[in-house]
Amino acid sequence: MLEIPQSMVDTIVAHARRDHPDECCGIIAAKDGRPSRLFEMQNTERSPTGFEFDSAQWLSVHRDIDEADEDFHVVYHSHTMTEAYPSRTDIRWSLTTPFAHWLLVSTRSPDELEMRAYTISDGIVREEEVRVRAPEAGTSAP
Repeated sequence: MLEIPQSMVDTIVAHARRDHPDECCGIIAAKDGRPSRLFEMQNTERSPTGFEFDSAQWLSVHRDIDEADEDFHVVYHSHTMTEAYPSRTDIRWSLTTPFAHWLLVSTRSPDELEMRAYTISDGIVREEEVRVRAPEAGTSAP
């Protein structure tokens, strides 16, 4: 199961809709297994059918996460014309992030939120439950 704060879901959905018709992409870091920070990444492909992180930004985020003693927790991106299910490219790309959850948002319908999460290991895709955590009373998210 992937538990994620409502504030991060809102940020991801806004990012996906803002970048449409191109795919958006990003990373969620975690501290002690709990999502801690979200990094909106630049999609250097600028494509409706694929994404690639900007290499300089990826290096900077990687260092930032490492220095904060956090872990890579989620790779997120959008699909602009298809359902929120990993493509063959996503499955190949997952070989570099076997530890991460994959969160996909489909922007094919502007009026409907389609968001699903997966683990991908050795090319095997497994859907997992997404639990959205509301902010606790008197605190700010995440």
